[in-house]
Amino acid sequence: MQITVDLPDDLAQHPQSTQKALKAFALAAFRSGALTTLQTRLLLGFETRYELDGFLKEHGVWEQSYSLEDLEADSLDIR
Repeated sequence: MQITVDLPDDLAQHPQSTQKALKAFALAAFRSGALTTLQTRLLLGFETRYELDGFLKEHGVWEQSYSLEDLEADSLDIR
């Protein structure tokens, strides 16, 4: 699925700001439990869980819980 977001012109002209906004959205959604670890990883385009773990730690977000969905996704990644 693709979602289109209308951004103010001044924000849209700065790709770095747009990327920061996406990261902030992902962090907030993960913290609130609206996104799982897997969903957050995919949204941010990280190929591995380790990349996401590093990103979360950089932003002071510690792992909430490792779900069955996360385990299944990680086992598929390993294969």
